[in-house]
Amino acid sequence: MFVTYLKCSKCGRVYRLDEKPVTCRNHDLGRLDIYYDYDAISRSVSREELSKRPFYMWRYKEFLPVPSEEYIVSLGEGGTPLLKAGRLGERLGLKNLYLKDETRNPTGSFKDRAMSVAISMAKYFGFKRAVIASSGNAAAALAAYGAKAGIEVYAFVPDFAGFGKIAQLLYYGAKVFKVRWTEAEDPTVKMMRVLSEKYGFYPSPSFGVFNPYQIEGPKTISMEIVEQLGWRVPDQVFVPTGAASLLTGVFNGFRDWNMVGWISGYPKIVAVQPEGNHPFVRAWAERADPNKIRPWEKPPETIATGLEDTFPWDGDAGLRALYKTNGYGVVVSDSEIVEAMKLLASLEGIFAEPSGAAGLAGLIKALENKMVEKDETVVALVTGHGLKDPEVVKKTAGDAPLINPVEEEFFEVASRHYNIAF
Repeated sequence: MFVTYLKCSKCGRVYRLDEKPVTCRNHDLGRLDIYYDYDAISRSVSREELSKRPFYMWRYKEFLPVPSEEYIVSLGEGGTPLLKAGRLGERLGLKNLYLKDETRNPTGSFKDRAMSVAISMAKYFGFKRAVIASSGNAAAALAAYGAKAGIEVYAFVPDFAGFGKIAQLLYYGAKVFKVRWTEAEDPTVKMMRVLSEKYGFYPSPSFGVFNPYQIEGPKTISMEIVEQLGWRVPDQVFVPTGAASLLTGVFNGFRDWNMVGWISGYPKIVAVQPEGNHPFVRAWAERADPNKIRPWEKPPETIATGLEDTFPWDGDAGLRALYKTNGYGVVVSDSEIVEAMKLLASLEGIFAEPSGAAGLAGLIKALENKMVEKDETVVALVTGHGLKDPEVVKKTAGDAPLINPVEEEFFEVASRHYNIAF
């Protein structure tokens, strides 16, 4: 509706939307960044007009690249709650802690925002087949929206992807292939590129190098946060980070609303990565040139499989976002992620997968390192549902004790297993 042009982040070649570009024709790994006519958007919609619309992602349609509403493919994504975390905040000593609960999306993760936009653009472009490289969540989302649109989805996932995610894919009708991962290079990306580049499938991973449109969906998270805070900008936002696509999208949401004059300023954006795979945070720590980020040198080793990108495909834009907002990076261990999962569930009733809880783990680490003031308004993104990774949950939560229907046995086992004194 309001896209002015697309421009390759590497070579600078400019494209019009009606050319229907997906990747740069000149540069192998150049992301096509999307530029909007903010003056036209300002004339077309106001904050007051927004308040009259249904509270879901497409309420922000002027800020998204789909050229007409007839192409929108939606399952009601977005409009997720921003929860004031009272008990958790008290435990951590934070007065204004909020959790953006993306587990409420149709397939259980924030990826629905990305894939709603991606499939809507595929419909506009006329594609009949889409292909994705994914740890599971993005593929599940693409499969769901592909099913809604009648677009066939082929999904390459790593051999360690959780069955909770694979089950979703199979039920949505996707053609799923688990790929062995034995070297540093992501083999799922390799296979995706074969189908997209040689056979003309629509590439739709959740990183912008191969699909610039999906990265626009997650920016609506930022827009919702600002609205839900009464048009205030939080002080810090903690973002679980793999390819840095979500982080880039979150920054873009704040950028867009600064451009139309609805807010002034940015929060510190904080990237959180696991110890076993943190090329993006390493690049931030080294103050690296955004165009010269080193990939991780070995296969990822973390329970947060959604953050296993050994190369941050959108790391250039992500690093610029950290530099622009005076943000920073945090590295967390698997045990810290598990502890965050347990705190979310036991204190706030939110069941998150490891990747989804990484943002909170990063916040706790930042608190320990004196990077967060107690009276700041802080938002942690909870990006995926705990049922996405039941194997990890079973390993870390244990199992329930088995008893006979006998009163005395109940009291004895309760006392021993749960340390309860009656």
